[in-house]
Amino acid sequence: MAKLILSVDGQVLKEHVLSKERTLIGRKPHNDIQIDNLAVSGEHAAIITILNDSFIEDLGSTNGTMVNGKPIKKHFLQANDVIEIGKHKLKYFNDAPSQTSAADFEKTMIIRSPGKAAPPPPAAPAAPAAPAAPAAPAAERVSSDTVTNMKAMAPEVVKPAPPPPPAAAPHAEHGPLPEAAIQVLSGAAAGRTLDLTKNLTTIGKPGLQVAVITKRPNGYFITHVEGASYPTLNGASLGATAHPLADHDMIEIAGVKMEFFFKP
Repeated sequence: MAKLILSVDGQVLKEHVLSKERTLIGRKPHNDIQIDNLAVSGEHAAIITILNDSFIEDLGSTNGTMVNGKPIKKHFLQANDVIEIGKHKLKYFNDAPSQTSAADFEKTMIIRSPGKAAPPPPAAPAAPAAPAAPAAPAAERVSSDTVTNMKAMAPEVVKPAPPPPPAAAPHAEHGPLPEAAIQVLSGAAAGRTLDLTKNLTTIGKPGLQVAVITKRPNGYFITHVEGASYPTLNGASLGATAHPLADHDMIEIAGVKMEFFFKP
């Protein structure tokens, strides 16, 4: 299990096991790791731990957060990384094998906020003889910069919305995990489908709202990781803890609605 060793001026103060999915670091007493020093903001940083992986996010602190001597906003933690908050240091240890990599974590599905819909194209004249080739689905006309940096979408083909599957029994506790995907329902990327094949898939708009969908042996879970406000799940705020996803759950993040579903 991952842990942090807190020290100051070379003297070890305490060991903190990262047993929670969201660990808060700051000066105020409600933080999981409290550092009572004026150089530390009330809520200075947060560490998100998903499966065997952790990353740290600066929460807009006054004096900033450094990892290995460099200022960061968000950083994927690796064994022996040293976090510096004021004069205090937190050394990261993790003996478990990583489920992903820093590069994979940065592959976030970028989504735009909904805007005005483009006007429909003019109707093509009817062909006199042979029927015309079918028009490309509207979803295929999404601009190439709408969804970027996603190897998880290879091959990058837009899929039509799947027909509603019949009501299925809940996922068996020890049965195989069914394949799942999310489909964007609003905004410029409406109609796109992303298969959830990786252990960790990030979605959202960096700097505004980002969430992580994790694939675990007992199901799929969504966790808020970045942004001052939480995404919603079926109209309710996601909060700071992980939530299991059920078939046809509705997610709204960065102003864009999407649907989680199990593939038939």
